[in-house]
Amino acid sequence: MKVSRATLAVLLASLLALLLGLILSSDIPFYFGALIGLVLSIWLVRDAIRQGGLGSDVLALISIVVTSLTQEWLAASIISLMLASGRALESWASGRARSELESLVQRTPRTISLVDGSGATSEAEIKMAKIGDRFLVRSGEVVALDGILESESNFDESALTGEPIPNRRLAGQEVPSGVVNLGAPVVLRATTTSESSTYAALVRLVQKAQASAAPGVRIANRWAAWFVPFSLGLAGLTWFLTGETSAAIAVLVAATPCPLILATPIAIIGGISRAASRGAIIKDGGALEALARCQVLLVDKTGTLTLGGPALTRVQTAPNHSADDVLRVAASIEQSSSHVLAKTVVAAANFRALALPPASNVEEILGEGVVGSVLGKAIRIGRLVEPAPAWVEVTTGIQICVDEDGEVIGVLDLEDPIRTDAAETVKTLRKLGLKRILLVSGDRKPAADAVGKAVGVDQVFAESRPKDKLLVVSAEQAKSPGRVLFVGDGINDAPALAAADVGVAMGARGASAASETADVVIIEDSISRLSDAIQIAQGARNRALQAAGIGMALSILAMFAGAFGWVSVTQNALLQEVIDAVAICIALIPSRLIRSSV
Repeated sequence: MKVSRATLAVLLASLLALLLGLILSSDIPFYFGALIGLVLSIWLVRDAIRQGGLGSDVLALISIVVTSLTQEWLAASIISLMLASGRALESWASGRARSELESLVQRTPRTISLVDGSGATSEAEIKMAKIGDRFLVRSGEVVALDGILESESNFDESALTGEPIPNRRLAGQEVPSGVVNLGAPVVLRATTTSESSTYAALVRLVQKAQASAAPGVRIANRWAAWFVPFSLGLAGLTWFLTGETSAAIAVLVAATPCPLILATPIAIIGGISRAASRGAIIKDGGALEALARCQVLLVDKTGTLTLGGPALTRVQTAPNHSADDVLRVAASIEQSSSHVLAKTVVAAANFRALALPPASNVEEILGEGVVGSVLGKAIRIGRLVEPAPAWVEVTTGIQICVDEDGEVIGVLDLEDPIRTDAAETVKTLRKLGLKRILLVSGDRKPAADAVGKAVGVDQVFAESRPKDKLLVVSAEQAKSPGRVLFVGDGINDAPALAAADVGVAMGARGASAASETADVVIIEDSISRLSDAIQIAQGARNRALQAAGIGMALSILAMFAGAFGWVSVTQNALLQEVIDAVAICIALIPSRLIRSSV
């Protein structure tokens, strides 16, 4: 995390002015220190007014003005340094400015391979393509425009739908832009332009969602809502009753909200650092504050509650056949296929260290699967044909049938496995104060319902497109303003991540667009890091409130001491620094992350 050059320059100039004044025993450097603080406080108050309110900075402005008018230059310079220090710390906690759309825009195809009547291809800017143009999509490339397929292929559509299993589309079917071609090169006929494509619409959804997302409110400003009028009232009352201007100024100097300006960002920084050490990147202090207050969780399924890809979960076998024998035969044939499911079968066989006999005459047949010969027997790997044998348990997941010489000898069950820590994480989140947990997925209803039941969510929204997820987010925000958290990992989640009060991206495997749009990124491939991040955020926020509360209570005591004439203006400025040190020490006390205590 970086502090901007301007903020750092102001901090160094304020510190230099104070040190030179003390070393030279001269007020002249203090003049410059006071001037720096005056300009900075005016700037901050102006920004606060533009955002619709007055924050804690208004007291700093008043204190600098009155101490300067009464020539209490040392006090003015000290206040200026504390103000600059607070802004530098807050800038550090917030991190460098980021563009949430950068990654999403970078992924957008910029060129397209147009195919003419003779079959020759030529590269052109995507904006030059027109509806009806034919274009080539090579293996592994992103489909640039929505189009009609001229030949079948497999596509990874998880970025748009959340469905982890590749989808096979036949000739004549429409393919949306933004998906990835997993098969051989294919030609499509464009049905949209670059501006009206599915992917372009998704980018606009993110832009709209981000534009409507409310900015976070600083803890300091919320406390200042009552502390500012209280301080001004006490200073005014002191002057009215005593007629002593110096006493009223002493009250204002003691009221300079340095515990708010310094202790709060320090506690937030500590929380951000601890979260990073636990595998969760919280991008700024506002995100940490909001994360600590969330009470409603909307979570995607694929790659979030599940691992995000197919895995072999069971091998059903016919009598007199073993699971290893069935898997060995299937993997021998599947070695010749580039299909994602085939790779999963081969990986499962390799994991079991099975020796794979050679396969011959391997051929992929449309609608049937893969056929070939293993050890002199005819093998077919494909879909389970009804009626299934009595020993087969038919499920809603993916089932690959293994035939040997026309007889079913086994069925491979493949699923997107639920993360082992998903159910426990849901329980932990409830203990942390999450009142409602909803599963919002683009996957099929049976799969989504099964996962939702297994992990214990309150409600399931299946087959949800990006617009649908936005509607769910908006509906929950209407019920719980400022308390809605969304967790996802794909491009299809980016609009919802941007619209939610806090967006959390599973960054280990998630789309970079999701990671850039989110406020929090889980960099380790574990959903349990979400509960860690929330617990750390709650601890940091509580520590910030404690530090600020104790610091302000001591400041109020100093204000009354100034009102009764027990301390001078400069003495109260120095006393304020002691109070700052106390508040900072409290803010630096780490909040331990102990799961068993949750």
